[in-house]
Amino acid sequence: MATEKGDTRPIRTEGDVVAARQAVRGWAVEAGFSLIDQTKLVTAASELARNTLVHGGGGAMRMELLSQGGRRGIRLVFEDQGPGIPDVEQALRDGYTTASGMGLGLGGSRRLVNEFDIATETGQGTRVTVIKWK
Repeated sequence: MATEKGDTRPIRTEGDVVAARQAVRGWAVEAGFSLIDQTKLVTAASELARNTLVHGGGGAMRMELLSQGGRRGIRLVFEDQGPGIPDVEQALRDGYTTASGMGLGLGGSRRLVNEFDIATETGQGTRVTVIKWK
């Protein structure tokens, strides 16, 4: 898998969440994603960026444009140094919410992308990596 380009964006304010969402949409358009796939990726990015801000106390989003065997994709990595997620299985369960996001939660975000990985340690922060392939 090759990375064609990358960019990192801070997520420290509500405005940063909006800017992250706009950046992801721009990259999805550039990569040639369908409108449906653009919407899925932007929705997942919005939810994960909000989690980074609200639950992680802020952090960053890394975007990478990928190519592999003739296909293109976008990898998003959301990272914070917050309290971590004590029970990942519960957090991934449908309907589980702790705040006022879009209500999708981590489980909903996972369904909107092709690849989903979460690494978290209590007191050390959380890293969520997602990939959406065209």
